[in-house]
Amino acid sequence: MIRVGIVGASGYSGMEAMRLLLRRKDIKVEAATASSSAGQRLDALAPGLAGRSDLVLEEFDAKRFEDLDLAFVALPSGEGMKVVPPLYDMGLRVIDLGGDFRLQSTQLYQQYYKLPHTAASLLGCAVYGLPELNKKTIAAARLIANPGCYATSAILGLLPALMHGIVEQKGIVITSASGTSGAGRKGSVDLSFSEVNENVKAYKVGSHQHVPEIETVLTSACKGPVTVSFVPHLLPITRGIYTTIHATLTQSIAQEDVLRLYSEYFEKAPFVRIKADIPQITSVTRTNYCDIGVYVQERTKQLIIMTVIDNLIKGAAGQAIQNMNIMLGLPEELGLES
Repeated sequence: MIRVGIVGASGYSGMEAMRLLLRRKDIKVEAATASSSAGQRLDALAPGLAGRSDLVLEEFDAKRFEDLDLAFVALPSGEGMKVVPPLYDMGLRVIDLGGDFRLQSTQLYQQYYKLPHTAASLLGCAVYGLPELNKKTIAAARLIANPGCYATSAILGLLPALMHGIVEQKGIVITSASGTSGAGRKGSVDLSFSEVNENVKAYKVGSHQHVPEIETVLTSACKGPVTVSFVPHLLPITRGIYTTIHATLTQSIAQEDVLRLYSEYFEKAPFVRIKADIPQITSVTRTNYCDIGVYVQERTKQLIIMTVIDNLIKGAAGQAIQNMNIMLGLPEELGLES
């Protein structure tokens, strides 16, 4: 039996991880913390879990996790770096779903997250948890920086084209649109039904924290500088991300050749599906899949890439469990089959 705990179990990502983990007979969730909801039963906050768990949410205490095999940390950025060090020092495997360990540069972190980094000594221990890129290093890691949701959709869409050199590494334009759950469970006027319904709005133009994540991961993978322009939008839906990418082609290439290149690149990636038609969010909702469509636009010499994911699963909790499976030597699809 694998014994795990979740720090931040009352948020959307933490609750999604709990829902997925409670379906498994080989996993026992023994600790769940949530400071603002401490003392409440988990199934009182999530009625859909009634009869599946009798856990009571607790205040965080690292000692509560000392006999466990793995901890998921599903806290807002800035909070994760406060609890990851004591968990890591106990010898636990830790998967951080926030942004605190995704960037190796403390300067970039402070620039985009507007916070000083207080656990810089662990940055070199953290492995970027994108299984389609880093599966071998994930398997040997004790600390995983789970990728951001927008970053997942953009990086997966670009990796095959950049790694095969069929698009320029500079001047890439990424436009993404996300459901409101991507902002977390906090209350906000901007996220209220009246503001979001029947509306689409860009935000954090040029300053979103996933910009350096996308650029640094792709730069490292491609062994050369990758620069992107990224604009996220808020959609009047609960979950899902639609990302459209425009990249300049370096050569003349047929549509069917790009499709074959993408299919071969992700041949061993069980949760990436290459589509001959245009992907749509409803095809991946409540799954761990990333669907990718590509289109060669000969007139402008561009490759247009479209990706869709569920931001709470492949963009957060599902990918974290996929990483857990790899770390523990289990089939990466376990517990994530649709």
